[in-house]
Amino acid sequence: MSTRPLAGLRIVEFASFVAGPSAGMTLAQLGADVIRIDPIGGAADFHRWPVSRETGASLYWSALNRGKRSVELNLREPQGRELVLALATAPGPDAGIVVDNAVGREWLSYPALAQRRADVIRMHIGGKSDGGPAVDYTVNTEVGITALTGPADTDTPVNHVLPAWDLIAGMTATTGLLAALRHRDRTGEGADLALALADVALAGVANMGWLTEAREQGDRPRHGNYMYGTFGVDFVAADGDRVMVVALTGRQWQALCAATGVADAVAAVGAALAADFADEAQRYAHREVLAALMRPWFAARSGAEVAEGLTAAGVLWSRYRTLSDVVADVEVGRAAVITEVDQPGIGPVLSARGPLRASGEYGPSTAAVGLGHHTDEVLAEVLGLDAAELGRLHDAGILGGR
Repeated sequence: MSTRPLAGLRIVEFASFVAGPSAGMTLAQLGADVIRIDPIGGAADFHRWPVSRETGASLYWSALNRGKRSVELNLREPQGRELVLALATAPGPDAGIVVDNAVGREWLSYPALAQRRADVIRMHIGGKSDGGPAVDYTVNTEVGITALTGPADTDTPVNHVLPAWDLIAGMTATTGLLAALRHRDRTGEGADLALALADVALAGVANMGWLTEAREQGDRPRHGNYMYGTFGVDFVAADGDRVMVVALTGRQWQALCAATGVADAVAAVGAALAADFADEAQRYAHREVLAALMRPWFAARSGAEVAEGLTAAGVLWSRYRTLSDVVADVEVGRAAVITEVDQPGIGPVLSARGPLRASGEYGPSTAAVGLGHHTDEVLAEVLGLDAAELGRLHDAGILGGR
């Protein structure tokens, strides 16, 4: 029996792309039995890039659906929809929980679910709060992130490739769902929860003070690779290696000055400018002058020598790397959160363990099963369908997974 904290909890996931599936994956890593529902042939994200060069199978889909059970149903038919509703509202104190991003499917609405089970918990993830569509790329443009990202000498918007708001939405959905479950355990009440990706992004920039800043001071200019509000910037070593250095605290600033041998020069510049560089706002205001003092130290050393000097002094820094560089580190065991699993239909893939450590140990990792792999198993286990009924539903084209 699993000792993971959500062992025994059953969640029905009817979602695609990043936010909903990442929420389900997190819950599965914590031990929940997450049953993913897909239409026959897979949802819109089933072939999403990146894909395996060898087999063409989606690396994206298999990575986000690890550890879940897969049920494949014909959702165009009333019988298929009936099975979804039955799974979503099956009895039991650890059931009756749904995560979805369904659009225009009134048959899966909260009233439709609550009619069958009054204490059902539904977490609906959408694009906009008014029901309109949105994805991370469109949301980022609307909340101003693309105007802050990129070189300082251009006004061209720069898209961010990481679907950050999607991932944050997934974690927010997980938090909300578990809070609703806690409430249901105490009161017996269900919950109709909704989360919009656009709201997550807008709340995020507001919670960092960026909206108030813009109202008071206008739009912030771009800073390229300089960190806003403190001292942080990239430097290039003699062999072309590039590093990012950040000095958030006084101790980190002193360590950086000591490592690069500019403490006396920095003091002299501070006196000349009447600036106190113990104050991070002053370090930020004079960032270009300070960076110019340090660049010769980096330019005179190899990347290895830079790394040794910064580390020895206790500087907060990191190398700029490609994903292939990261893979090289993983291959020699330098990233304990990453492991290799044998993914059916693809072969060996790099997979993440659950990043939350309990007693110093990472959570487990497993492969994603094939589309519809658990269709018969889940319907027999949860709904009590026998072999004859399952066979009839397969013959009628209601079930996939064969």
